[in-house]
Amino acid sequence: MKLNNIILLDRDPKSRWTVEYNANTIDSILPSTDGELRSGPSSPEPSEETNTGGEPASLLLPALSHPHIHLDKPYLLTTNIQHHPTHAHQTSYPDYTDLTPKTGSFSEALSFTGQAKARYTPADLYLRGSQLIATSLTQGVTSCRAFVELDHVTGTTCLEAAVQLKESFGGKFELQICAFAQDPVFSSDHGEENRRILEDTLLNYAGAVEAVGSTPYVESDREAGLQNIKWAIEMALQHDLHLDFHLDYNLGDSEPMVWDVIRLLNEAEWTSKTKPGKTIVLGHCSRLTMFTNKEMKELATQIHDSGLPIHFLGLPTSDLFMMGRPDDDGEESKGAYRPRGTLQIPSMIRDYGLNGCLGVNNVGNAFTPWGTGDPLALASLGVGIYQAGTSDDAKVLLECVSQGARRAIGLETGGAEERESSGDLLWEGRKGDLLLIKNNEWIGCPGHLGLKVPARQRISVKDVVWDPPEIRLRTVLK
Repeated sequence: MKLNNIILLDRDPKSRWTVEYNANTIDSILPSTDGELRSGPSSPEPSEETNTGGEPASLLLPALSHPHIHLDKPYLLTTNIQHHPTHAHQTSYPDYTDLTPKTGSFSEALSFTGQAKARYTPADLYLRGSQLIATSLTQGVTSCRAFVELDHVTGTTCLEAAVQLKESFGGKFELQICAFAQDPVFSSDHGEENRRILEDTLLNYAGAVEAVGSTPYVESDREAGLQNIKWAIEMALQHDLHLDFHLDYNLGDSEPMVWDVIRLLNEAEWTSKTKPGKTIVLGHCSRLTMFTNKEMKELATQIHDSGLPIHFLGLPTSDLFMMGRPDDDGEESKGAYRPRGTLQIPSMIRDYGLNGCLGVNNVGNAFTPWGTGDPLALASLGVGIYQAGTSDDAKVLLECVSQGARRAIGLETGGAEERESSGDLLWEGRKGDLLLIKNNEWIGCPGHLGLKVPARQRISVKDVVWDPPEIRLRTVLK
């Protein structure tokens, strides 16, 4: 595939480049000649030669990634499949309309999602999951870590749907399955059963599952939470899996468990017992937003000294919705004070040298009843959340939803030395999917207005992050 008249976000925005892309690898990046700028047909679809001659130049980006998304829970609030004209004959799809949030609280979201799980069917899980993946592809996403819950309610139904989706989208979408314990595994009436189901699944579905995850804060007390962490580490080591924790999801004064995670990983000798490329992701972690500079430096020092491949994952769309709600104890608690908490990912990367990325978490359910799951829209939201208004900030945010997200889940492992030497987002020899962003020549106005307005051109990383291009202008190249 030969791409002509290309803008590269790390180069002079006035320069134009020709990129040779074959077998999922960038073979060469050379300055475009005048002939290459003018010759050849224009085509919005990937082909042997994609040329923007006669049209505005296009931008080339790394493909986007979802490092943390719940494959079994999208669109619970918006589906209404029984009313879809092409599915009118179907009667097996569950109705979730009664589970629309009433208070929006975290406890309500847990309760409503638990009720929804009891209604899941294989057809329903497959349909909602396929809608999520198909929508993600149109947004420029070509990979994800997909959490699927395993417990006494769902059994392996969610996992089986994920395996089917992985096969259906094979070659088009890289779906990494994370066997996930959302419910307690060391407390509650069903803890032991939940734990047994997940352990059996890791044995019976070896090869299909690539990561194991848990939620220590749902346990009944701190001791059970510590057991949860230790157990998840043991499962990851025993089955050679990536490790992923939903962790420290609060803004209270409880002792953060991130210190325990580091300690228990060291005690388990993670760095010597795992194969290269196995990562550890810590998601949410809103309690860390209350850390002092001294505490953040100590956290970074412990991680750097241990050599643990820890990546922090910010999930702003869920965190901003859930965090800072008033206590439900009368009018006195409902003042104007509304603290919010989501990991300061750009600062963690820039100021403390930590690994960080961003994810959308949920789309259209009680945990996150807003947003489309578009990673570029998430990066754009980050400009305001993190007060990240420079071009360098925009580059960090773009990496957080593309290559940084892939590194967090162990998918972006090659070419690090070449990238470090070039300092570019894209470089010769880089392997991986690409995203082509088209520039329009004109803004589309209704014909009867008789107006023809020149469109603003996206020529730099800030243009893409600050003003995410419409979905129809994005083309995935594989």
